[in-house]
Amino acid sequence: MGQENKELAGQALDLSALVDYQEGSVVSRTLIDKKTGTVTLFAFDQGQGLSEHTAPYDALVNIIDGEAEIVISGNEHRVKSGEMIIMPADEPHALRATEKFKMVLVMIRS
Repeated sequence: MGQENKELAGQALDLSALVDYQEGSVVSRTLIDKKTGTVTLFAFDQGQGLSEHTAPYDALVNIIDGEAEIVISGNEHRVKSGEMIIMPADEPHALRATEKFKMVLVMIRS
């Protein structure tokens, strides 16, 4: 956990309250950043997204508010609050906010 997030340790927190929506933007907050992996919280305004890309590691996306369109290797998935999806390593993927949504992205590098 980075020094900037020490105040988050050792307590129960509402994930959704840790990042706010911003009009026309994607907002992120890194919760844990280690050599072995990261945990990042995102808030996407409607219509915002991440263009297609690949990553060398599996990534777990957990939607905590709203709904997202997630495309993995050309296959479209609608993922809504309370659901998760794993984006496999080296597979092209993209995300788009069909409505405002918040997610936790967990990437393990080892």
